[in-house]
Amino acid sequence: MTRRGGSSGRWRQRQNADPYVERADREGWRSRAVFKLEQIQKRERVLRPGMVCIDLGASPGSWSQYAARLVGPKGRIIAVDLLEMDSLAHVEFLQADFGASETVARLRDMLGESSPNLVMSDMAPNISGNRVIDQPRSIALAEDALLFCDDVLGPQGDFLVKLFQGEGFDDFVTSVRARFNKVRLIKPKASRPASREIYLLARTHRMV
Repeated sequence: MTRRGGSSGRWRQRQNADPYVERADREGWRSRAVFKLEQIQKRERVLRPGMVCIDLGASPGSWSQYAARLVGPKGRIIAVDLLEMDSLAHVEFLQADFGASETVARLRDMLGESSPNLVMSDMAPNISGNRVIDQPRSIALAEDALLFCDDVLGPQGDFLVKLFQGEGFDDFVTSVRARFNKVRLIKPKASRPASREIYLLARTHRMV
């Protein structure tokens, strides 16, 4: 119990000292994660007016919140998560398991004849602190997101996903390279320096 309490105290101290946490609160964003997407956007312009974007594991919604501002009224943001998410202006929310076939069918109904231009995922597993457990869970989530792209992402579409460097990372990158024309790895400044977190951006989907 003492160790858990100490860990919780250190987490609170880190949050209180984090300028991105303070800035998110001040600017009305739902989490500090928004600044990772903002920094990727400034470098890569993954979001454009009028595009269709699916945000996997979206809750609490800061990525969808930011993306909706950039795609504008002619674009669409569809957020998907097993968890509940408070409503956001100009964001459609689907509470479901994105890996389930019925969810893919529901999304296709929502999309009609259009295909998403971007699938993005900032998902991470519930962290146990044991890398032997956490790393395979992280890779499994990313693999599920990649399979989801195979189901719904049209040709020329892009994929942005959070990864953690470790076992299975290189194999996953190889799998993505087989499906997309260009792949880049990005470490936003808003990612904590000590974190193994990194983002993979894959551009121009090839049908497999």
